[in-house]
Amino acid sequence: MPRPPEISREQRARDREQAKQVSLRRIARLFAPHRSSLVVVIAVIVASSVVGMASPFLLRAVIDDALPHRDVRLLVWLAAGMVAVAAVTAAFGVVQTWISTRVGQLVMHRLRTDVFAHLQRLSLGFFTRTRTGEVQSRITNDIGGMQTVVTSTATSIASNLTTVVASGVAMVALSWQLSLVTLLVLPPSVLLSRRVARLRRTLTAQRQRELADLNVTIEEGLSIDGVTLSRTLGTGDALVSRFTDSSLRLTDLELRSQLAGRWWMATMSIVFAAIPALIYLGAGLPWTVGALSIGTLVAFTSLQAGVFRPLSSLLDVGVSISASLALFQRIFEYQDTAIDVDEPTDPVDLPAPRGELRISHVSFAYPGADRKALDDVDLCVPAGSTLAIVGETGSGKSTLGALVARLHDPDAGRITVDGVDLRDLRLADLAGIVGVVSQETYLLHASVRDNLRYARPDATDEEIEAAARGAQIHHVIADLPEGYDTVVGPRGHRFSGGERQRLAIARTLLRDPRILVLDEATSALDTATERAVQEAFDRLADGRTTLTIAHRLSTVRDADRIAVLDHGRVVESGTHSDLLETDGRYAALAA
Repeated sequence: MPRPPEISREQRARDREQAKQVSLRRIARLFAPHRSSLVVVIAVIVASSVVGMASPFLLRAVIDDALPHRDVRLLVWLAAGMVAVAAVTAAFGVVQTWISTRVGQLVMHRLRTDVFAHLQRLSLGFFTRTRTGEVQSRITNDIGGMQTVVTSTATSIASNLTTVVASGVAMVALSWQLSLVTLLVLPPSVLLSRRVARLRRTLTAQRQRELADLNVTIEEGLSIDGVTLSRTLGTGDALVSRFTDSSLRLTDLELRSQLAGRWWMATMSIVFAAIPALIYLGAGLPWTVGALSIGTLVAFTSLQAGVFRPLSSLLDVGVSISASLALFQRIFEYQDTAIDVDEPTDPVDLPAPRGELRISHVSFAYPGADRKALDDVDLCVPAGSTLAIVGETGSGKSTLGALVARLHDPDAGRITVDGVDLRDLRLADLAGIVGVVSQETYLLHASVRDNLRYARPDATDEEIEAAARGAQIHHVIADLPEGYDTVVGPRGHRFSGGERQRLAIARTLLRDPRILVLDEATSALDTATERAVQEAFDRLADGRTTLTIAHRLSTVRDADRIAVLDHGRVVESGTHSDLLETDGRYAALAA
């Protein structure tokens, strides 16, 4: 079995530093909304522990009083008391489990939804830098790995701690001399548990990274695009080998994580078992005979076992919490990721936007890029007019469209709609004003109807059909086996590229935005279909502001104005005929 590379000293230090950054107070805040429920749980735990402490004393009375004196009536009452104690503690246990599990699941639910909602607000740059499988792994595997700790840790600590304290008090009441013997094992137990916790935490961090890599392999290898790529390149065997190696490394890490410190813990278990034996041995020595009654001795050793079990559980919980800090750190890292494109502090309302678009001296550069994607772009698109953006690949056309849709914010300058900066509009309001049809069409693995209704959940079937007709796709949908209820398949692979493009166009038509951003929207269409869809766009653009980003100049001839981008700068601007007459960059593109 291949073993993962040994964890370097630097990696261990980094993992420890990351774990330190996870404040236990921050974790405790997750439980703040459930204070009342936790108080009830703690009360139930205390009551259960107090009631449970009656059992050793009942046992001592049976051995020292009821049995030697053959007191049947007392024996019956003591036996009934033992059964009653067991019944009450069992009932308390059911209530405790129900409340604690409910609180834990609600905390998990909040954590999952908060992370998902925060990720939804992050910029495209984050998802460009981060592998999809990595994001999925943190939401599912990392949060799932916390479930036991979140669900049962708080109640386990309270229950075991209460039991240890109550048992300790009862042991002192029975024999303070024997209680001192029990205390001898506590210091080495704590020291060993701390050592195991550090080892388990490091292994947990490495295991989660390996699990994320495994998820990435699954995402890349089993998606429609991934399978198509591996089949056409003949890399299936290499992909299987990569998955196998990753899975074997994960298996080894799981084993090492589970077995971490088990020999130490096993040694402590032997010590815990040896102490009662030593007590029995000591009680039978000639010079100690008669110092303790048999009932007291049996009751004490019973209490001692009741102390060692929760004490071991407490130590194990401490190890689990320490290991879980690696998981919390990974989740909090996402929650703490800065939001580049955020909601405005004082949003401005545009109840009836006209659609005047102004791009004022806008510059933008992608993080880590050597040059600006856009450099001092200054354009104005009057309401209801059409501006076409053309240029060679890499000139900044799609970046400009992304800025208009506020998928990014400019580094300098501003973009306004009717004089209002896009950064002053609520993101939901802006999405209702600006509609985007891009060259990369994404469809959900759902029915055609659901894909179209995704743009406007309250749309009627008639409105959905009208939008499909406008995008010249209704006849294709009608010929499907289940019509609009046909499932499109993963990423819409059931349809051709042109059909997917027209479904995306229909989705935008359904929203009826005031400003349209068409980023190579007809690039995947054949000439006849492109002509039909262009007619639909012409009808839609009537009275609306349209920003058309195109590579094929045939689609922009009739635009009110054309701007030519080159290396992020506007080098020419004018109508089709004027630009041809200047015999400049546009004329060279049209040649």
